Amino acid sequence: MSRIVLLCYDGDDETRFAMTSKSWICRVGAPLIALVLTVVPSVSTMHAVEDARKVSVVSFGLFGDQGVFRSEATGAAQVVAGRFGSGPVNVQYNSKKGGGATIEALAMSLQVAANGMDAENDVLFLILTSHGSRAGLAVKAGRLTQTLTPSNLADMLARTGVRHKVVVISACYSGVFIPRLANPDMLVITAADADHPSFGCRDKAKWTYFGDAFFNVALRQAKSLKDAFVVARALVRKRELREHFEPSNPLMAGGANVEPLLMASP
Repeated sequence: MSRIVLLCYDGDDETRFAMTSKSWICRVGAPLIALVLTVVPSVSTMHAVEDARKVSVVSFGLFGDQGVFRSEATGAAQVVAGRFGSGPVNVQYNSKKGGGATIEALAMSLQVAANGMDAENDVLFLILTSHGSRAGLAVKAGRLTQTLTPSNLADMLARTGVRHKVVVISACYSGVFIPRLANPDMLVITAADADHPSFGCRDKAKWTYFGDAFFNVALRQAKSLKDAFVVARALVRKRELREHFEPSNPLMAGGANVEPLLMASP
């Protein structure tokens, strides 16, 4: 069983919670805008290959008008931390009233994470969930609207100075990020290719179709990120065809130097 400490921020008041959980963190209250999680797993089935290697997780739910993105950002971070569990986790999301998951906050969060990392040996794991278009990812925090473009994100990640990175983007048309991001030191996984929507972004849902398949099902059991992606892609395609949707075609690219660093324990 893992012990999870949540630092939850609601306006100017800080409320601290301590709880235990075997799986993902259930729905938290709507007013809670940002969480910082520390996860200390008692049994880790997946790990950074070298004991000293840290995996720092940054997870943003960018679209505040639907709760599924808050839920997915929180749940995905908890699954990743539970599997790799050796570094800090920063989760931020927006609501209909506002929130701190903006483009500026993402840049700052990535830099803060990088400042606490060994730039050559640790791994930065970024999760983004939102609506998407061929222009990029939608950011909606109350009345604030922004678009996170592939160029924006590529520049942010380059400025961190961290060598090894994993980026998972759960959004329609998220394959548009691959040409700008994927390289041997950056593994990129997207819920769709550049020409198709993905599905499952209902307000009351806990996961999108891809988030459920990749984080909630496959990554909990897979020996590697590649294995998790292969399983998730098949699950998503099967569900889409069953519901008569045109397949979203999730993609995985780059990461030849990263993927071997995050493997199942022997």
